Amino acid sequence: MEVGTFFYFLAASILLTIAPGPDILYLLTKSLASGAKCGIILAAGLVSGIVFHTFLVMAGVAAIIQNSALAMTALKIFGAAYLLFLAYKSFKAAKRGAKLSMKKSDGENNFFALYRRGVLMNVLNPKVLLFFLAFLPQFVNLSTGNASLQIILLGVTFAAQAFIIFSVVAFGAGKVRKILLQKNNLAQILNFVEAAVLAIIAVTLLFF
Repeated sequence: MEVGTFFYFLAASILLTIAPGPDILYLLTKSLASGAKCGIILAAGLVSGIVFHTFLVMAGVAAIIQNSALAMTALKIFGAAYLLFLAYKSFKAAKRGAKLSMKKSDGENNFFALYRRGVLMNVLNPKVLLFFLAFLPQFVNLSTGNASLQIILLGVTFAAQAFIIFSVVAFGAGKVRKILLQKNNLAQILNFVEAAVLAIIAVTLLFF
């Protein structure tokens, strides 16, 4: 792969990452609700899902899934169901009216649970799979050989820059959260927003 092609890919990846989308929107909402550290853990899960899809593209599994209507439909249903389940949990938390604090709760802000949430959100989203199936091969130079290695390099690069940008977003949202800690009912509002964001993503996954 030529150096110029790599930097063109990197620039395109950065622009795609910072563009408003479900991942960055949910990450922002979660970081405001639970803090920068939770946002960064969620970001790690999201980019792990990106790496997973990269290996599916490299192995040719992505193309098989794309050509299977049953597999695509199943992924959409499972993905939407999982997002709606998360939305329901956030809605229940909002209804409880829990107070916002700097302390980590044992359930909602459990780091492993947040990481797993990020992974599953992307792994169960066929739109992410189709995006990488269409995006990564455009930058592969077949004349130089090692197409699989190039795809891995591109996918890991995309994941790395996405993690950096997501972490910056989470850190910034965490700073804003500290300023808003004194606001009454903020936790309820943010949980309602989180539930709405997750529900919108689920509907978008199913019907758009």
